Amino acid sequence: MYASREDIGYDFGDDSKVGSKPVKPNPNIDGGWAWMIVLSSFLVHILIMGSQMALGILNMEWLEEFNQSRGLTAWVSSLSMGITLIVGPFIGLFISMCGCRKTAIIGGILNALGWILSAYASNVHYLFLTFGVTAGIGSGMVYLPAVVMVGQYFQKRRALAQGLSTTGTGFGAFLMTALLKYLCIEFGWRNAMFIQGAISLNLCVCGALMRPLSHKDIVSEKYIVRSNSEDNQAKVLSHSAETIKSNGVLSEEPEKKEAATNEEVLDSVQHIEIGGKSRSGRNMYGLRILKTVSQLTVTVRKGFAIWYSSYFGAASLFTNRVFVAFIIWALFAYSSFVIPFIHLPEIVKQYNLSSQNNIFPLTSIIAIVHIFGKVILGIISDLPCISTWNVFLMANFTLVTCILTLPLMQTYVSLAVVCALIGFSSGYFSLMPVVTEDLVGTKHLANAYGIIICANGISALFGPPFAGWIYDITHKYDFSFYISGLLYMVGIIFLLIQPCIQKKQPREKSTEEAQV
Repeated sequence: MYASREDIGYDFGDDSKVGSKPVKPNPNIDGGWAWMIVLSSFLVHILIMGSQMALGILNMEWLEEFNQSRGLTAWVSSLSMGITLIVGPFIGLFISMCGCRKTAIIGGILNALGWILSAYASNVHYLFLTFGVTAGIGSGMVYLPAVVMVGQYFQKRRALAQGLSTTGTGFGAFLMTALLKYLCIEFGWRNAMFIQGAISLNLCVCGALMRPLSHKDIVSEKYIVRSNSEDNQAKVLSHSAETIKSNGVLSEEPEKKEAATNEEVLDSVQHIEIGGKSRSGRNMYGLRILKTVSQLTVTVRKGFAIWYSSYFGAASLFTNRVFVAFIIWALFAYSSFVIPFIHLPEIVKQYNLSSQNNIFPLTSIIAIVHIFGKVILGIISDLPCISTWNVFLMANFTLVTCILTLPLMQTYVSLAVVCALIGFSSGYFSLMPVVTEDLVGTKHLANAYGIIICANGISALFGPPFAGWIYDITHKYDFSFYISGLLYMVGIIFLLIQPCIQKKQPREKSTEEAQV
């Protein structure tokens, strides 16, 4: 009854048995149904991340409707974006118990409910609960499974697959900006949110497409991974993955003991049910309920044990120093990308560039170039002679430079150039799952990536309100970009320092052994 280990990306078996003999590659790995998973993830990114990137349109409507400060109103958008990502570690628990498919379907219903209820908002605080919290949690329950499933179905072309699926963010930002703008003009923002809620029900269809891999598929996948050389990966990332693997996840014997205990509980319930056939129908009904509760308890215990071991057990992800640096980077990075999307419409209005921006919005420029950035960076990262880690760092340096120079641009052409560079360099988002998987391994991807997007969520949660608060004080957005850019640079420095430390440690150890 419990979700399969294959569905949640974990493995507890003896790896040596897998690599003992060749296994015929399964067509669903790097092909076949894997491309349907990419399509599902692509649509999820359009409906969730794309619509969130278009919230600048609704933000202006809320400012006019409720007549609140920019800092307070910006909390609605930032809550939705932030909670979508912050709930990542807890969604990992749902995935462990229910699997990716059920989690995504439930999340689609919750997201649509949040949009529809927001159409009846009477004040900003009402939107905090309905749009920020309800829709945000629903978005998180769909977003994480969409990313994890692509990582499970692809090995040889992971970066390209993640790049293609996450281009939905760019397409979505472009399409949803135009759609929400049209709906707000024709029907008003309340009806626009109601219609968007109906559209969001398509997330349930996307979740239904997330078919879990069978045990046979996983065995084939593991053999393929072992047969391929990992020389193309950076030494730092390989060392980090070995750090996690050396600690282990859960020993096989305790798991078998727990499984045996659970089977005994279920068997005892079954015997009671058989012995009670002669009793009344009411007693039989009670026994069936008891059996269902017992099975549900087994499922919850199983999922919680897997989830807990990854975060707090012997195989804690936080023992990986490069992964911890990656988390620190994520705490500062995402706000630098979110702030322009939320506040660019206001900045354009300040510079009296509304007429030019109405012809071709700057946010649409970011969205369109963002699509090409994800695909191109994904293709480059998959080249044998290129390190994904180096491509990831170069894109980050380009983005932080653009964020720091954006306040200096006050013409439409210069702003368009900087926005195009922001869109292309932010394509590194497609590399984040790949880098995470290289750091911790495939079986830890769901929980590890959940932590990363949680850190991103914290950044997205406080970034836009902080920018609005700075504007309320200084009546300029310049300092918001400068401060967020500098914090972003601090995160990049952490990424650069930790790999150097990781490289030095083996050398120091070998020197000590030579002296002994």
